[in-house]
Amino acid sequence: MIDFGNFYQLIAKGPLSHWLNTLPAQLSAWQRESLHGKFKQWFNAVEALPELTPSQLDVQHSVTAALQPGLSEGQREGLEVRLRQLMPWRKGPYSLYGVNIDTEWRSDWKWERLTPHISPLQGRLVLDVGCGSGYHLWRMVGAGAHLAVGIDPMQLFVCQFEAVRKLLGNDQRAHVLPLGIEQLPELAAFDTVFSMGVLYHRRSPLDHLWQLKNQLVSGGELVLETLVIEGDENAVLVPGERYAQMRNVYFIPSALALVRWLEKCGFVDVRIVDHCVTTLEEQRRTSWMTTESLADFLDPNDHRKTCEGYPAPLRAVIVARNP
Repeated sequence: MIDFGNFYQLIAKGPLSHWLNTLPAQLSAWQRESLHGKFKQWFNAVEALPELTPSQLDVQHSVTAALQPGLSEGQREGLEVRLRQLMPWRKGPYSLYGVNIDTEWRSDWKWERLTPHISPLQGRLVLDVGCGSGYHLWRMVGAGAHLAVGIDPMQLFVCQFEAVRKLLGNDQRAHVLPLGIEQLPELAAFDTVFSMGVLYHRRSPLDHLWQLKNQLVSGGELVLETLVIEGDENAVLVPGERYAQMRNVYFIPSALALVRWLEKCGFVDVRIVDHCVTTLEEQRRTSWMTTESLADFLDPNDHRKTCEGYPAPLRAVIVARNP
Protein backbone atom coordinates (compact mmCIF):
# COMPACT_ATOMS: atom_id res chain seq x y z
CA MET A 1 0.00 0.00 0.00
CA ILE A 2 1.07 3.58 -0.58
CA ASP A 3 2.48 5.15 2.56
CA PHE A 4 1.42 8.77 2.96
CA GLY A 5 3.28 9.22 6.23
CA ASN A 6 6.05 11.35 4.72
CA PHE A 7 3.46 13.72 3.31
CA TYR A 8 1.72 14.04 6.67
CA GLN A 9 5.06 14.91 8.30
CA LEU A 10 5.84 17.47 5.62
CA ILE A 11 2.61 19.40 6.13
CA ALA A 12 2.32 19.01 9.90
CA LYS A 13 3.88 22.39 10.76
CA GLY A 14 3.02 24.48 7.71
CA PRO A 15 0.00 26.20 6.17
CA LEU A 16 -1.52 22.82 5.25
CA SER A 17 -1.46 21.46 8.82
CA HIS A 18 -5.24 21.83 9.21
CA TRP A 19 -5.68 19.34 6.35
CA LEU A 20 -4.55 16.65 8.78
CA ASN A 21 -7.92 16.99 10.51
CA THR A 22 -9.54 15.08 7.63
CA LEU A 23 -6.93 13.74 5.20
CA PRO A 24 -5.53 10.66 7.01
CA ALA A 25 -8.98 9.18 7.63
CA GLN A 26 -9.95 9.94 4.05
CA LEU A 27 -6.92 8.17 2.59
CA SER A 28 -7.24 5.23 4.99
CA ALA A 29 -10.83 4.75 3.84
CA TRP A 30 -9.64 4.91 0.21
CA GLN A 31 -7.08 2.14 0.81
CA ARG A 32 -9.67 -0.04 2.58
CA GLU A 33 -12.67 0.47 0.34
CA SER A 34 -11.91 2.04 -3.04
CA LEU A 35 -8.96 0.30 -4.64
CA HIS A 36 -9.21 -0.42 -8.37
CA GLY A 37 -9.27 -4.07 -9.40
CA LYS A 38 -5.84 -3.70 -11.02
CA PHE A 39 -4.31 -1.62 -8.23
CA LYS A 40 -2.37 -4.53 -6.71
CA GLN A 41 -0.92 -5.38 -10.14
CA TRP A 42 0.15 -1.76 -10.70
CA PHE A 43 1.54 -1.35 -7.18
CA ASN A 44 3.49 -4.61 -7.48
CA ALA A 45 5.15 -3.19 -10.61
CA VAL A 46 6.21 -0.15 -8.56
CA GLU A 47 7.47 -2.35 -5.73
CA ALA A 48 9.53 -4.40 -8.19
CA LEU A 49 11.42 -1.34 -9.43
CA PRO A 50 14.98 -0.99 -8.15
CA GLU A 51 15.85 1.61 -5.50
CA LEU A 52 17.94 4.06 -7.51
CA THR A 53 19.43 7.43 -6.62
CA PRO A 54 20.47 9.34 -9.74
CA SER A 55 23.93 10.84 -10.00
CA GLN A 56 22.43 13.24 -12.54
CA LEU A 57 18.92 14.64 -12.09
CA ASP A 58 17.25 17.35 -14.18
CA VAL A 59 13.72 18.46 -13.40
CA GLN A 60 14.27 22.04 -14.54
CA HIS A 61 14.50 21.43 -18.28
CA SER A 62 12.98 17.92 -18.46
CA VAL A 63 12.40 14.96 -16.15
CA THR A 64 15.64 13.07 -16.59
CA ALA A 65 17.54 10.78 -14.24
CA ALA A 66 20.84 9.09 -15.03
CA LEU A 67 23.68 7.19 -13.38
CA GLN A 68 27.39 7.29 -14.10
CA PRO A 69 28.28 4.62 -15.01
CA GLY A 70 24.92 3.72 -16.48
CA LEU A 71 22.84 0.60 -16.03
CA SER A 72 23.79 -2.57 -17.84
CA GLU A 73 21.68 -3.49 -20.85
CA GLY A 74 19.97 -6.22 -18.83
CA GLN A 75 19.18 -3.81 -15.99
CA ARG A 76 17.83 -1.23 -18.44
CA GLU A 77 15.64 -3.84 -20.13
CA GLY A 78 14.31 -5.01 -16.76
CA LEU A 79 13.49 -1.42 -15.80
CA GLU A 80 11.61 -0.91 -19.06
CA VAL A 81 9.59 -4.11 -18.55
CA ARG A 82 8.41 -2.86 -15.14
CA LEU A 83 7.54 0.60 -16.41
CA ARG A 84 5.61 -0.85 -19.36
CA GLN A 85 3.45 -2.74 -16.86
CA LEU A 86 2.08 0.72 -15.96
CA MET A 87 0.90 1.58 -19.47
CA PRO A 88 -0.74 3.62 -20.87
CA TRP A 89 1.52 6.59 -20.12
CA ARG A 90 -0.27 9.79 -21.11
CA LYS A 91 1.64 12.74 -19.61
CA GLY A 92 5.40 13.14 -19.95
CA PRO A 93 7.96 12.50 -21.42
CA TYR A 94 10.41 10.93 -18.97
CA SER A 95 13.99 9.79 -19.44
CA LEU A 96 14.92 7.37 -16.67
CA TYR A 97 18.31 5.66 -16.77
CA GLY A 98 18.20 5.13 -20.52
CA VAL A 99 14.50 4.26 -20.68
CA ASN A 100 12.71 6.97 -22.64
CA ILE A 101 8.97 6.99 -21.88
CA ASP A 102 7.45 8.56 -24.99
CA THR A 103 4.07 9.54 -23.59
CA GLU A 104 0.91 10.34 -25.54
CA TRP A 105 1.17 14.03 -24.68
CA ARG A 106 4.22 16.24 -25.07
CA SER A 107 3.44 17.85 -21.74
CA ASP A 108 6.77 19.66 -21.88
CA TRP A 109 5.43 21.77 -24.76
CA LYS A 110 2.47 22.90 -22.65
CA TRP A 111 4.85 23.77 -19.82
CA GLU A 112 7.02 25.85 -22.13
CA ARG A 113 3.97 27.75 -23.37
CA LEU A 114 2.67 28.73 -19.96
CA THR A 115 5.74 29.32 -17.78
CA PRO A 116 6.68 32.71 -19.25
CA HIS A 117 3.29 34.06 -18.15
CA ILE A 118 2.94 32.87 -14.55
CA SER A 119 4.35 34.16 -11.29
CA PRO A 120 7.71 32.60 -10.37
CA LEU A 121 7.21 29.36 -8.43
CA GLN A 122 10.31 29.83 -6.27
CA GLY A 123 9.46 28.93 -2.68
CA ARG A 124 5.75 28.46 -3.43
CA LEU A 125 3.28 25.87 -2.21
CA VAL A 126 1.63 24.54 -5.38
CA LEU A 127 -1.44 22.40 -6.15
CA ASP A 128 -1.96 20.64 -9.50
CA VAL A 129 -5.55 19.44 -9.94
CA GLY A 130 -5.91 16.44 -12.27
CA CYS A 131 -2.14 15.99 -12.35
CA GLY A 132 -2.06 12.60 -14.10
CA SER A 133 1.31 10.89 -13.69
CA GLY A 134 2.72 14.03 -12.09
CA TYR A 135 4.99 15.18 -14.91
CA HIS A 136 4.22 18.85 -14.32
CA LEU A 137 4.76 18.46 -10.56
CA TRP A 138 8.41 17.65 -11.23
CA ARG A 139 8.71 20.64 -13.55
CA MET A 140 7.17 22.81 -10.78
CA VAL A 141 9.81 21.49 -8.40
CA GLY A 142 12.43 22.27 -11.03
CA ALA A 143 11.08 25.81 -11.16
CA GLY A 144 11.71 26.18 -7.44
CA ALA A 145 8.40 25.20 -5.80
CA HIS A 146 8.82 24.47 -2.09
CA LEU A 147 6.26 21.65 -2.32
CA ALA A 148 4.17 20.48 -5.29
CA VAL A 149 1.00 18.57 -4.42
CA GLY A 150 -1.01 16.80 -7.12
CA ILE A 151 -4.46 15.29 -6.86
CA ASP A 152 -5.91 12.77 -9.31
CA PRO A 153 -8.50 10.05 -8.63
CA MET A 154 -7.10 7.78 -11.38
CA GLN A 155 -5.17 5.13 -9.48
CA LEU A 156 -2.96 4.10 -12.40
CA PHE A 157 -1.64 7.67 -12.55
CA VAL A 158 -0.90 7.60 -8.81
CA CYS A 159 1.13 4.42 -9.31
CA GLN A 160 2.96 5.95 -12.28
CA PHE A 161 3.90 8.90 -10.10
CA GLU A 162 5.14 6.62 -7.32
CA ALA A 163 7.23 4.72 -9.88
CA VAL A 164 8.89 7.89 -11.14
CA ARG A 165 9.42 9.23 -7.61
CA LYS A 166 11.13 5.96 -6.60
CA LEU A 167 13.45 6.25 -9.59
CA LEU A 168 14.25 9.85 -8.69
CA GLY A 169 15.70 8.74 -5.37
CA ASN A 170 12.42 8.87 -3.41
CA ASP A 171 12.26 12.64 -3.90
CA GLN A 172 9.82 14.14 -1.36
CA ARG A 173 9.37 17.55 -2.98
CA ALA A 174 6.30 16.33 -4.90
CA HIS A 175 3.35 14.17 -3.83
CA VAL A 176 0.20 12.84 -5.52
CA LEU A 177 -2.96 12.05 -3.59
CA PRO A 178 -5.78 9.86 -5.04
CA LEU A 179 -8.44 12.53 -4.66
CA GLY A 180 -10.69 14.71 -6.78
CA ILE A 181 -11.02 18.45 -6.17
CA GLU A 182 -14.51 17.96 -4.72
CA GLN A 183 -12.94 15.90 -1.91
CA LEU A 184 -10.73 18.75 -0.72
CA PRO A 185 -11.82 21.04 2.12
CA GLU A 186 -11.46 24.79 1.63
CA LEU A 187 -7.75 24.87 2.43
CA ALA A 188 -6.98 28.49 1.40
CA ALA A 189 -3.29 27.56 1.61
CA PHE A 190 -1.75 27.28 -1.87
CA ASP A 191 0.20 30.09 -3.52
CA THR A 192 -0.44 28.73 -7.02
CA VAL A 193 -3.16 26.34 -8.19
CA PHE A 194 -3.02 24.67 -11.61
CA SER A 195 -6.06 23.12 -13.31
CA MET A 196 -5.03 21.78 -16.71
CA GLY A 197 -7.31 19.66 -18.88
CA VAL A 198 -10.03 19.34 -16.24
CA LEU A 199 -12.68 22.06 -16.64
CA TYR A 200 -14.47 20.57 -19.67
CA HIS A 201 -14.94 17.31 -17.77
CA ARG A 202 -16.91 19.04 -15.00
CA ARG A 203 -20.71 19.02 -15.08
CA SER A 204 -20.72 22.32 -13.22
CA PRO A 205 -17.73 24.37 -14.42
CA LEU A 206 -18.42 27.36 -12.18
CA ASP A 207 -18.45 25.08 -9.14
CA HIS A 208 -15.03 23.86 -10.26
CA LEU A 209 -13.73 27.43 -10.46
CA TRP A 210 -15.04 28.12 -6.95
CA GLN A 211 -13.37 24.94 -5.69
CA LEU A 212 -10.06 26.10 -7.16
CA LYS A 213 -10.48 29.56 -5.64
CA ASN A 214 -11.09 28.03 -2.22
CA GLN A 215 -7.64 26.38 -2.29
CA LEU A 216 -5.76 29.66 -2.87
CA VAL A 217 -4.33 32.08 -0.36
CA SER A 218 -5.37 35.70 -0.73
CA GLY A 219 -3.31 37.02 -3.63
CA GLY A 220 -2.66 33.48 -4.91
CA GLU A 221 -2.59 32.66 -8.60
CA LEU A 222 -4.76 30.31 -10.65
CA VAL A 223 -3.34 28.83 -13.86
CA LEU A 224 -6.23 27.40 -15.87
CA GLU A 225 -5.63 25.43 -19.08
CA THR A 226 -8.60 23.98 -20.92
CA LEU A 227 -10.39 23.39 -24.21
CA VAL A 228 -12.01 26.49 -25.70
CA ILE A 229 -13.81 27.45 -28.89
CA GLU A 230 -13.54 30.56 -31.02
CA GLY A 231 -16.12 33.22 -30.27
CA ASP A 232 -17.16 36.16 -28.14
CA GLU A 233 -17.89 36.27 -24.41
CA ASN A 234 -21.26 34.58 -24.93
CA ALA A 235 -20.00 31.58 -26.95
CA VAL A 236 -20.21 28.16 -25.29
CA LEU A 237 -20.29 24.74 -26.98
CA VAL A 238 -22.38 22.05 -25.29
CA PRO A 239 -21.47 18.85 -27.18
CA GLY A 240 -23.79 15.90 -27.66
CA GLU A 241 -22.93 12.43 -26.43
CA ARG A 242 -19.26 12.74 -27.42
CA TYR A 243 -16.64 15.34 -28.25
CA ALA A 244 -13.49 13.97 -29.94
CA GLN A 245 -14.73 10.53 -28.84
CA MET A 246 -14.78 11.63 -25.17
CA ARG A 247 -18.10 11.00 -23.43
CA ASN A 248 -17.58 13.23 -20.40
CA VAL A 249 -17.26 16.67 -22.04
CA TYR A 250 -19.93 19.06 -20.83
CA PHE A 251 -19.12 22.72 -21.59
CA ILE A 252 -16.47 24.26 -23.86
CA PRO A 253 -16.56 28.07 -23.59
CA SER A 254 -14.69 30.61 -25.64
CA ALA A 255 -11.65 32.05 -23.90
CA LEU A 256 -13.51 35.34 -23.55
CA ALA A 257 -16.50 33.58 -21.94
CA LEU A 258 -14.12 31.85 -19.57
CA VAL A 259 -12.73 35.22 -18.52
CA ARG A 260 -16.30 36.24 -17.64
CA TRP A 261 -16.83 33.03 -15.68
CA LEU A 262 -13.67 33.63 -13.66
CA GLU A 263 -14.65 37.21 -12.93
CA LYS A 264 -18.10 36.04 -11.86
CA CYS A 265 -16.42 33.73 -9.35
CA GLY A 266 -14.49 36.66 -7.91
CA PHE A 267 -11.10 36.31 -9.59
CA VAL A 268 -9.28 39.49 -10.61
CA ASP A 269 -6.49 40.37 -13.06
CA VAL A 270 -7.77 37.70 -15.44
CA ARG A 271 -5.56 37.31 -18.53
CA ILE A 272 -5.63 35.05 -21.59
CA VAL A 273 -1.93 34.24 -22.05
CA ASP A 274 -1.98 31.46 -24.66
CA HIS A 275 -4.29 30.14 -27.36
CA CYS A 276 -3.24 27.25 -29.60
CA VAL A 277 -4.60 24.36 -31.65
CA THR A 278 -3.60 20.90 -30.41
CA THR A 279 -1.42 19.34 -33.10
CA LEU A 280 -0.90 15.72 -34.08
CA GLU A 281 2.70 16.10 -32.90
CA GLU A 282 1.68 17.16 -29.39
CA GLN A 283 -0.89 14.40 -28.77
CA ARG A 284 -0.36 11.09 -30.53
CA ARG A 285 -0.20 7.32 -30.26
CA THR A 286 3.18 5.92 -29.16
CA SER A 287 4.63 2.58 -28.09
CA TRP A 288 3.86 3.65 -24.49
CA MET A 289 0.22 4.56 -25.29
CA THR A 290 -0.99 2.25 -28.02
CA THR A 291 -4.73 2.94 -28.10
CA GLU A 292 -6.50 5.68 -30.06
CA SER A 293 -5.23 9.24 -29.86
CA LEU A 294 -5.92 12.62 -31.47
CA ALA A 295 -5.52 11.50 -35.10
CA ASP A 296 -8.34 9.01 -34.55
CA PHE A 297 -10.61 11.66 -33.05
CA LEU A 298 -10.50 14.10 -35.97
CA ASP A 299 -12.38 14.12 -39.28
CA PRO A 300 -9.97 12.26 -41.61
CA ASN A 301 -10.83 14.65 -44.44
CA ASP A 302 -10.69 17.88 -42.43
CA HIS A 303 -8.52 18.12 -39.33
CA ARG A 304 -10.21 21.38 -38.42
CA LYS A 305 -13.12 19.27 -37.16
CA THR A 306 -13.58 16.40 -34.74
CA CYS A 307 -15.06 13.15 -36.05
CA GLU A 308 -18.43 14.39 -34.70
CA GLY A 309 -18.18 17.63 -36.70
CA TYR A 310 -17.30 19.99 -33.83
CA PRO A 311 -14.35 22.42 -33.98
CA ALA A 312 -11.06 20.56 -33.46
CA PRO A 313 -9.40 20.90 -30.04
CA LEU A 314 -8.24 24.44 -29.31
CA ARG A 315 -6.69 25.11 -25.91
CA ALA A 316 -6.16 28.28 -23.91
CA VAL A 317 -4.21 29.19 -20.80
CA ILE A 318 -5.77 31.79 -18.53
CA VAL A 319 -4.06 33.26 -15.46
CA ALA A 320 -6.08 34.91 -12.69
CA ARG A 321 -5.59 36.10 -9.11
CA ASN A 322 -7.55 35.44 -5.96
CA PRO A 323 -8.07 38.87 -4.38
